[in-house]
Amino acid sequence: MLVSNEILKEDLDYILEPLKEEKNKEEEDNIPIISEKIIVVVRDAKGNIIDKREQKMRSLTQNYLAIMSIILIGTYPSETSQYASSILTNILKLPSQASTYITAVITFDTSIQLGSGTQLFTPTLNSLNAPIANGSGTGQLIYYSQSVLYSNNSISQLLTVSNSSSNTITISELGLIGNIYIQYVNNSGAYFYTTYGPYLLSYDTFSSPISIPNGGSASFQIVITFSG
Repeated sequence: MLVSNEILKEDLDYILEPLKEEKNKEEEDNIPIISEKIIVVVRDAKGNIIDKREQKMRSLTQNYLAIMSIILIGTYPSETSQYASSILTNILKLPSQASTYITAVITFDTSIQLGSGTQLFTPTLNSLNAPIANGSGTGQLIYYSQSVLYSNNSISQLLTVSNSSSNTITISELGLIGNIYIQYVNNSGAYFYTTYGPYLLSYDTFSSPISIPNGGSASFQIVITFSG
């Protein structure tokens, strides 16, 4: 009796199917639920693109985790439980007990900040090493109003800056900064608020410094994408 050395395609598919399914499952398991990236575009004084970067956002701090915890565990949960969790009081330094005023609302905002220094990342970092100030003087950049864009599965923060300092400005670090505001209305209807922060929510450095020439501009965008 002759025995064929060839495996029929149907049989081969049947044999390999479990392996394919396992590979596909491994690939799906390796897809992050949340992914972040930084996009940078630099233009010269004539508006020509002279540098373009894209890199993964790597370094979220404990402040980021603390603010995200508000979504999961709340702040001051209810009238019968008016005490904040330790992650909010120890890390963000929020009041340990809810206000007794007639109305209290917690809001927050975020912004991108640029710097010219570098430092070793730790989750407890609270600031950039050498923040670049807003202005047109030596070593400064003009920060324009920041915008937040969003779709059904992504959020992005966009900062545009320009250089009128008469010299090239070098950027080597970038951070996402946040502030929390507790707004109060008392029994007399008077309105006031207390600011907490600023908090450094993320810290990243560039593999090589970014140079913005005099008269040039640049856009910095942090994009957070949710899979699923």
